[in-house]
Amino acid sequence: MSENALLLGVDGGGTRCRARLCDLPGRVLGEGIAGPANIRFGLEESFAAVLDATQQCFAGAGLSPDALKRTTACLAVAGASEPVDLAAARQYRHPFHRAVLTTDAHAACVGAHQGGDGGVIIVGTGSVGWGVMGERQVRVGGWGFPVSDEGSGAWLGCEILRRTLWAYDGRIDMRGLLVRVMHEFNGNPHAIVRFMGHARPRDFGRFAPFVVEFASEDDAIAVELMQLAAGHIDVMAARLEELGVTPIALSGGLAASMEGWLAPATRDRLVPAAGDALSGALLLARAEAHSPAPIT
Repeated sequence: MSENALLLGVDGGGTRCRARLCDLPGRVLGEGIAGPANIRFGLEESFAAVLDATQQCFAGAGLSPDALKRTTACLAVAGASEPVDLAAARQYRHPFHRAVLTTDAHAACVGAHQGGDGGVIIVGTGSVGWGVMGERQVRVGGWGFPVSDEGSGAWLGCEILRRTLWAYDGRIDMRGLLVRVMHEFNGNPHAIVRFMGHARPRDFGRFAPFVVEFASEDDAIAVELMQLAAGHIDVMAARLEELGVTPIALSGGLAASMEGWLAPATRDRLVPAAGDALSGALLLARAEAHSPAPIT
């Protein structure tokens, strides 16, 4: 491997895509942030975000596009846990010297334990439990919103919209958090229906911070939702432990807000994450760069 080789880590989530460019010694040369990169919602959109964030990295490093030809990348993107979507992504033409594709959950797990054994529960736009034990990888949840991803930002957003409509019907009281959410739709329940018709997980996730904020003020509905969300995370943690995955770290944009709501037994299982999905992607890129070139 050439001494001027470059490593690129990409963490493509359901809300945003982050990229970091390093040289072989590990010095950070550039970083970038772009839009969502969930391949389940379209390869073109996902790879456009990946390349946007990548170009920001190279511009920040003062490197020309030719440097892509000496770059080994790990593209860790949401949706890559689904075999059909992953196979399609692997057929997509990319500009890198070499690239390995994996799910953002796998990269988060690698980053959390710096390549060692362990598990991670991601609580962000979506949610998933992932474990790496030697050559074995295990998964709990994360099958995609709305049928899965319980306890996530998207799930919280959906549940609060559901209760807002309940309140409009008069089935529960319209107060506190529900009034705040209804205000977002100018008091019009039909606007919520129109929103649901085209909304993606990240759009539902926009309402999760409202739940967190009002829960800190003891709003009854917000507290109920945080407790329900935490219960789903508790079950994921218990299942990972049943599968022999230890230790477990919490990761994702809602992790810090969620941790205090978890059961004591879950909190006892947790260890601080040593790194995130971006650092994990760089570790995987380094491993790919040092692996034998594929036979063509």
